[in-house]
Amino acid sequence: MPATRPDHADTPSFPLDTRYQVETPEGIDLVLRPAGVLPRALAYAIDLGLRGVIMLVLFVVLALLGQFGFGLGLILMFLLNWWYMVLFEVLNQGRSPGKHIMGLRVVHDDGTPIGWASSLVRNLLRVVDLLPFGYCVGLVSSLLHPAFKRLGDIAAGSLVVYREGRGERPALPEATAERAPFSLTLADQRALIGFAERQASLSPARRTELAALLAEPLGTSAEQAQARINGIARGLMGTETP
Repeated sequence: MPATRPDHADTPSFPLDTRYQVETPEGIDLVLRPAGVLPRALAYAIDLGLRGVIMLVLFVVLALLGQFGFGLGLILMFLLNWWYMVLFEVLNQGRSPGKHIMGLRVVHDDGTPIGWASSLVRNLLRVVDLLPFGYCVGLVSSLLHPAFKRLGDIAAGSLVVYREGRGERPALPEATAERAPFSLTLADQRALIGFAERQASLSPARRTELAALLAEPLGTSAEQAQARINGIARGLMGTETP
């Protein structure tokens, strides 16, 4: 089973938020950022308003059908109230329109996408979280839980987190693209590209030290090894000199 643990060390400070670290069976650490009460409340208010607009339009249109339209409207209202969140969460990567606007998404405790069973449980138990009025039980539960879970999330094993943006690859240093003088394994290619992308974060002495290790295999001097690595990395990535 994946292990989860809050992680507060060496991480930025976010108001009313903590870091939630998940260790996968493959030994990979995933860091999730649980959403606090305020952004979740705003997301829910947006979804509530959107459902209200949809129901208003439906009843205006169905009113033209008389009693049959009224009965059909009640059925559609029931389905909308109970399945609106579930369908969006499962079919839209854990994001209802409100969560999408607020940059949130629902996932399982282990960071995997939310499924039908978990989404149904967390939304059915929303009735309990609403008791006795104004979401009191859910509010108290969220404030007391380290990952801001309401009772529905605790029962479903779900977590509302901030949706992290996709990280961009670092730009490669300027160099003339060239081919490696010898055959490279996939691990070798990744190592060369990784060095080229991350060298800006290394000290000049450390860059020179690492590049010098490949000077002899590349058939160049230690002083020219870094530029040669950058050129090979550009060649591997198919990137021309800017």
